[in-house]
Amino acid sequence: MAASPPWEEVVGVNAPTPAQLDNIKTQLDLVLLALECLADIGSEAILRTAQELGLESVVADRVSLWRLRQSNPLRKSQGGRKKLDVDEARSLVMIICHLAKTHHELIRRGVALLEQLTEQNRPPHQASMLGDFIDTFCNTYQERMEDGDTTSADLLTHLALKLLIDLLFYSGPNGHRRLWLALLDRSVSR
Repeated sequence: MAASPPWEEVVGVNAPTPAQLDNIKTQLDLVLLALECLADIGSEAILRTAQELGLESVVADRVSLWRLRQSNPLRKSQGGRKKLDVDEARSLVMIICHLAKTHHELIRRGVALLEQLTEQNRPPHQASMLGDFIDTFCNTYQERMEDGDTTSADLLTHLALKLLIDLLFYSGPNGHRRLWLALLDRSVSR
């Protein structure tokens, strides 16, 4: 009996439509970008996680990872865009949630700092951890995304902090399912 793909037992919802996949690839790349900026994760950690999860057929090497990331239509790119298929999207969900779970304490600490500063009516940059995360996220977004030079710092800060809070949910129990359902929901409402 052939084993089912690893995501089948975790993400038991209907497959997205091609139009939804176009929106999902943007959201996945942004969530992964936030995780990279917060936890200083590079492509090696992503590839190692893919191998640990048995997903090396989808994310085999740096080139395949780069192609998956370049499928985001917001990214600066040379040449055509790769279409993201359902298996690739689900594999990225598994990888993101595994990495988020690995860095759960860091994510939780960041969200707790954000809550504390919000209660004190102080800007997030006043905590060095959050300030470093926001600066890294904003700089990386501006470097990699087409609209990076025209997106305001306030909007990027808001996006970074929203993604930080989202990562807390994706790092917990049923994170895979939460992320997948959020991706489907956002892809319909766009």
